[in-house]
Amino acid sequence: MLSVLRVHLPSDIPIVGCELTPYVLLRRPDKTVTTDDVPESVPLDGHFLRYKWCRIQSDKKVAVCSVHPSEQATLQCLGCVKAKIPVAKSYHCSPKCFSDAWQHHRVLHDRAASAVNENGNEEEEIFGRYNSSGSGVINASLTGSASSTSLTNGSTPLYPAAVTQRSGGETWFEVGRSKTYTPTADDIGHVLKFECVIVDAETKQPVGHPNTILTSRVIPAPSPSPRRLIPVSGADMLGNLQSDGRVSSSGSFTVLSYNILSDSYASSELYSYCPSWALSWPYRRQNLLREIVGYRADIVCLQEVQNDHFEEFFAPELDKHGYQALYKRKTNEVYSGNIHTIDGCATFFRRDRFSHVKKYEVEFNKAAQSLTEVAVQTTQKKAALNRLVKDNVALIVVLEAKFSNQGADNPGKRQLLCVANTHVNVPQELKDVKIWQVHTLLKGLEKIAASADIPMLVCGDFNSVPGSAPHSLLAMGKVDPMHADLLVDPLAILRPHSKLTHQLPLVSAYSSFLRGVGLGLEQQRRRMDPTTNEPLFTNCTRDFIGTLDYILYTGRFILPESIDC
Repeated sequence: MLSVLRVHLPSDIPIVGCELTPYVLLRRPDKTVTTDDVPESVPLDGHFLRYKWCRIQSDKKVAVCSVHPSEQATLQCLGCVKAKIPVAKSYHCSPKCFSDAWQHHRVLHDRAASAVNENGNEEEEIFGRYNSSGSGVINASLTGSASSTSLTNGSTPLYPAAVTQRSGGETWFEVGRSKTYTPTADDIGHVLKFECVIVDAETKQPVGHPNTILTSRVIPAPSPSPRRLIPVSGADMLGNLQSDGRVSSSGSFTVLSYNILSDSYASSELYSYCPSWALSWPYRRQNLLREIVGYRADIVCLQEVQNDHFEEFFAPELDKHGYQALYKRKTNEVYSGNIHTIDGCATFFRRDRFSHVKKYEVEFNKAAQSLTEVAVQTTQKKAALNRLVKDNVALIVVLEAKFSNQGADNPGKRQLLCVANTHVNVPQELKDVKIWQVHTLLKGLEKIAASADIPMLVCGDFNSVPGSAPHSLLAMGKVDPMHADLLVDPLAILRPHSKLTHQLPLVSAYSSFLRGVGLGLEQQRRRMDPTTNEPLFTNCTRDFIGTLDYILYTGRFILPESIDC
């Protein structure tokens, strides 16, 4: 007979808006083991699985810490209460928590006071983004309202919403009847119970005892501070923005580059300072999707996208938002894990703004093999390949704009755009390999540029700080022969140093802040490194804070209007 061997959750702490999918291990009648579902529509040996989710609501009210949402609050900031700041932001789990968070917390008080002075009773509007239930429309689409969630959460047909059970000082509200459940704002601070039971297909009665697991208290999804476009060309961008935030001028488009951190790298060993729930893929994928969709970029370049996540999540989800997807998986000569979890580069573009013309795939492993054949002595070939082969790739896409900024003198000219997307994932000590990969990519782009007079964008995570040789090559078109990075070249692949040049007129996007005037520009310049004209950081971890990611464009063809900060 069908039996349940084990039930557990990937993460003990449920988060609002993040789907919970329990792991249910079954033993079939033939003694084989499976994790496949056995629904009522397809019973197995006369039996199927029935699921139920309940919210356990205690008579005792529980407040959650605003800084550490997995902890119960022990104190409340009365200043927040007086200032009518959303109550969820007023709770803290300890005096030390409140003290450590004060520098950020006091900003809430300052903004509340400013809102009262300037705008009367507009605190609700200003502090709405700090609401513990998430942000506006996007959050509502993920979690729904309390009444509708109980009816539609998961994929089961509708069922009565007011199913409750009383036990001691607790009330159990039935909130779902499918295997998966997405916590809502109503669940915050409460424990969820998942129940799985085998049911006789004929009598519809349970067979044996149900298997149950309890979660920790549901916590709210942290809401990131909103970002905004800062005009850099001196023009008034407000006239060019649609109501949904997208640029509307005929020749304008937006581009986003983002290393999303592959799930295979998001380990507790590497990020021990992050709570496990914040590293879990079900939590991160919803946040990533919400953020990416929220930018409404016309072109999206993502790095570290796992093969299975591209096929099963990003491609279908972004397709719903009007994006066409292209992908290049890394090669696997070095990688020894599951082929489905190897990562790569994904480029998406809005179908209503662009059409796909051509795709080029760059495999640096192949370039390494060609290089060693002609430039490395036979006795060094094996060592050279071990050094050069890193499985990195680049995805180059040629798009045709469906909008036009051509004048009346060129009414029929096609407006093409070449977009390169790469991740130069090379250990820091292999400086020669990093420079060589960037140089190889640029030479490939030069060939495309020679065949067509075409604007170019180069996006990616280059794992190179401003002022390094790879950055100099990208942004300046050459590398100083005396640059310290060139001292590391055991295979002599960078010699002569005079060859480390390219003719593409590339300009780093953030250097645009050097032009124009305005309060936003002045504030942003304070976040820039004045010696390199790049941001102080695009990557911030416990062990490293610095800039590794860039968007570059051919200045002869493209003029930035605004940059998101």
